[in-house]
Amino acid sequence: MAGMTCYKTGERSRLFYAVRENNGRKDQPKGFGWRDFRNLILRARSRLGGPIVLVWDHVRIRLSAPLRKFIEADADWLMVFQLPAYVRDLNPQEGVWSMVKRDLDNLAAADLPSSPEP
Repeated sequence: MAGMTCYKTGERSRLFYAVRENNGRKDQPKGFGWRDFRNLILRARSRLGGPIVLVWDHVRIRLSAPLRKFIEADADWLMVFQLPAYVRDLNPQEGVWSMVKRDLDNLAAADLPSSPEP
């Protein structure tokens, strides 16, 4: 699961997320790729209707060349701040993950939707 906690002045906070299902097949990616992160950012932008200031932790895939090119190409609406390696206090998303992990700790989902509800 990957997600973005979004804040817009005068509105309630929102969570945009994507789920990666893995059935253990060899041809299936285990984690999120740069396109998955790009698509999550684009979905958040279309729902929020404005520019995005993105504060990211220091995960290696987020530093990949294709994702950097996407960010540079869309600099008119996308500004990115890269956090140091691990600074839990500066990353509000960390608090969301702790709640999700606690609530979904032993969940065995019978079915996952093909795409999350907006």
